[in-house]
Amino acid sequence: MLNSIEESPLYRIANPRSIAFFGASNNVTSMGTHLLMSLLAMGFEGPVYPVHPKETHVLNLPAYRSVFDIPQVPDLAVIVLPTGIVNETLVACGEKGIKQAVVVSGGFKEVGGEGVLLEKKLVKIAQRYGIRILGPNGLGVANPHSKLNTTFVPHEGKPGFIGLASQSGSLITQMFGYLARLGLGFSTAFSVGNEANTDLVDCLEYLGACPHTKVVALYIEGIRRGEGFIKAAREIVPHKPVVALYVGGSEAGRRAGFSHTGALAGPDMLYDGIFRQAGIIRARSVTEMFDFCWVLGSLPLPSGPRVIIQTHSGGPGAVAADACGRMGLELPGLSEETVEKLDPFVPHTGSIQNPVDLTFAKNPWHFYSEIPKTLLEEPKGDMLLIYFFMAPQVIERSLMQMGLSQEDARKEGQKLVKMNCESIAGLLRSYGKPVTGYTFLSLEDPGIRGLLDRGIPVFQGPERAARALSALVRYVRLRKRILRTAT
Repeated sequence: MLNSIEESPLYRIANPRSIAFFGASNNVTSMGTHLLMSLLAMGFEGPVYPVHPKETHVLNLPAYRSVFDIPQVPDLAVIVLPTGIVNETLVACGEKGIKQAVVVSGGFKEVGGEGVLLEKKLVKIAQRYGIRILGPNGLGVANPHSKLNTTFVPHEGKPGFIGLASQSGSLITQMFGYLARLGLGFSTAFSVGNEANTDLVDCLEYLGACPHTKVVALYIEGIRRGEGFIKAAREIVPHKPVVALYVGGSEAGRRAGFSHTGALAGPDMLYDGIFRQAGIIRARSVTEMFDFCWVLGSLPLPSGPRVIIQTHSGGPGAVAADACGRMGLELPGLSEETVEKLDPFVPHTGSIQNPVDLTFAKNPWHFYSEIPKTLLEEPKGDMLLIYFFMAPQVIERSLMQMGLSQEDARKEGQKLVKMNCESIAGLLRSYGKPVTGYTFLSLEDPGIRGLLDRGIPVFQGPERAARALSALVRYVRLRKRILRTAT
């Protein structure tokens, strides 16, 4: 394990102070131009030096005919050029003294034939000059904390806590908006491409040492250094969780992965064994991978597998109970003391079992305050799962019946929704137990948005919530096993 993040060969790739950019022009249809626009839109604070044989300025930046004309030795070269001139460009970067490069260009090992030979030459050039390459055939890196984005798509959202190493480049860009809508973001995301001389293990070690990363996500089409991969993961897992999505287990996935990055996949059972040895939690879809990262990076760890469900509708409660049971989670009965505390808040039509089903709250505020507080104090419960169905229009209608104007009722309704969300977030901070929710509403519903913005994971459907809670329990068990075998 790295003693400090600065020891990683990826440190100046993810945290460059200056960048030489090859392949951008004033032609807005070119890929290189779009990557440079993404970098500038992110607000990168160091000098950027476009290199172009003809243009004097590229996107209003002074351009240089040659890398040798740049007035300093940049930390990083970003290369988005035709395959045939990538190697000679890397030689020039080496002669200049540049030690890090992102090679976005494709047409190497992944296409076979001549591409394999070109990549071998690329590696030899890098070795000769001591250059670390991210790629080729990848989109580079996004580090929102350093205002760095070398990918095709402008970054959305805020810097986050999910570190990603991906053998699919475009997966990074397509997740910017998806994570932002959940109130999440990347700490650093690497697109490793063909892994010429920097691979998943290097990324794993970097993210393990990264202070902004709370959980590591891996999109895997094939692992080249199995022993190193397991060793790195086992050193990281006691300190932060690692979640992996492996897509090469089927014949169709194997073929797709090989044509994509030239990755050599193995059978599903082999990767199950690798992940088990390494203490890694396996996800079965992109959605599941980020669901797991969401709870693992934002919630406290549970003491056990016992879940208490709170709902005001019997159907969603029963579905959640079934989903939890199918994931191996337990639904304990409530203690007599908890039942007594809940009694004043639950109407006679409700049920003080587990799920705790109010059917209709005597006071809607209690659903977000006294009831979850009481359930979090239940010693038999390790986690709380809440069904959220806030209806601002119902609140507004009630307030209008009390004599408020429609505009005043809307404003008061917004205040109540905000107060409810802040109450749940406060309970999560106070009790140190995982609190998560599920809903069938849009994530842009004001009540759901308010919870997401305050760090409460809310899933669209109880099945996703149950799988995520199960991942929390699995990590606790894996972490204990790794720590036990390490001593």
